[in-house]
Amino acid sequence: MTTHQVGYLIGSLAKHSINRKLAQALVQLAPPQLQMREISFKDLPLYSYDYDADYPAVARTFKEAIASVDAILFVTPEYNRSIPGGLKNAIDWASRPYGKNSFSRKPSAVIGTSPGSIGTAVAQQSLRSVLSFCDSPQMNAPEAYIQFSTGLITDDGEVTVGSTQEFLRNYMSEFATFIARVLQVLPRDA
Repeated sequence: MTTHQVGYLIGSLAKHSINRKLAQALVQLAPPQLQMREISFKDLPLYSYDYDADYPAVARTFKEAIASVDAILFVTPEYNRSIPGGLKNAIDWASRPYGKNSFSRKPSAVIGTSPGSIGTAVAQQSLRSVLSFCDSPQMNAPEAYIQFSTGLITDDGEVTVGSTQEFLRNYMSEFATFIARVLQVLPRDA
């Protein structure tokens, strides 16, 4: 069994975000072949191409963290029918300057939770558009729009509803299979 390093980005910068809870649950439910680690972007300045000739240290470290993993999992809320500005800023840093896109050929998946009945469906579609431009192969199924309710996921990342727990476990298993398929066709060292 091959082990894959998976970086995950939590779209919300809030310490008590329900998407942070979801990310903790996904880490716990991931199959053993996925080694999960958060890649934080909270300290990044706003991106400008003025930095392209000399990235600040925090941006270099972030870009290197993206480049060092085999795949990326995005766990994002929906803000105004799109992704949070901080997440978009992070993607801009990692995908620039031109020709040095850290997402190119890197498998990705998108998931999120919201109290709304359609979860984060519109934000996910917005993010998928950005990831397509960034040349990141995306797991398109299963889709995962999680409607959050109080107590669904504890502060420790435990999913309290059996059917949701099983769905999320299956989602992570499918992501592991997707990563293996993509990396077989598009190996990292190519």
